[in-house]
Amino acid sequence: MKISLELTTEQELQLQAAARRLNLRPEDLASAAVRDLVSRPDPEFSRVADHVLTKNAELYDHLR
Repeated sequence: MKISLELTTEQELQLQAAARRLNLRPEDLASAAVRDLVSRPDPEFSRVADHVLTKNAELYDHLR
C-alpha cells in the first residue's frame, strides 16, 4: 500500500536528520516507524498479560 503524508517543515527536517543518523532513506525510516506502531500489542492485551504473569508468579512462589 502506498500512503502519502503531509509533514510540517520542522517534521520533515527532523525525519531527514534521524534518517541520516541511521543511514536510511527518510521513506524507509517512516515506513519502519509505522510498522513498529501497528505491530505493538493492544494496551488491554498487555495489561491482561501482565496480570496473568504476576498472578502465576505468586502461584509458583506458593508451590515452592
